[in-house]
Amino acid sequence: MSKPLLSIVATACLLALPGLAQSRPVTLTAQLKNYGGDGAYLAAYLTDAKGAYVRTLWVAGGKAKYHKHLSDWSRLSAGDAKRLDGVTGASVGAGRSLKVTADLADALFDAGYEIRIDAAAEDMRDSPSEVRIPLSKANADKPQAGRQYIQSAAFQIQ
Repeated sequence: MSKPLLSIVATACLLALPGLAQSRPVTLTAQLKNYGGDGAYLAAYLTDAKGAYVRTLWVAGGKAKYHKHLSDWSRLSAGDAKRLDGVTGASVGAGRSLKVTADLADALFDAGYEIRIDAAAEDMRDSPSEVRIPLSKANADKPQAGRQYIQSAAFQIQ
């Protein structure tokens, strides 16, 4: 291959790569019920089409000894040594909301992935997979009801 042609091919590849790996910010909002207890621990995470853990989006509640009560997330993410790197914050009080933003690759949308949220509160029942939201463009901005602690949860694509 001649040098000018090789240069053209290399340049074309470099210009195409960003399009293949594009991501977009997704904001997840969870509104908690007034359940009458202490602040809730929440784990928001992504699973693939087979239900396997992909990555942690956010963990609300900083005391690691309580993370075991976020049982689905804890079990699925156990092998991820970096599952808490830069994705933790305070627990969320009853009646309050959690709002977090994460960059998700375009390829994850409409491919069977789910955003899941586990919830637990001290001296109250744990709620694994409290909310499961299919990661599809059609589900954007559509609130999903929680089972115990979360009134509703939704994501917005930005």
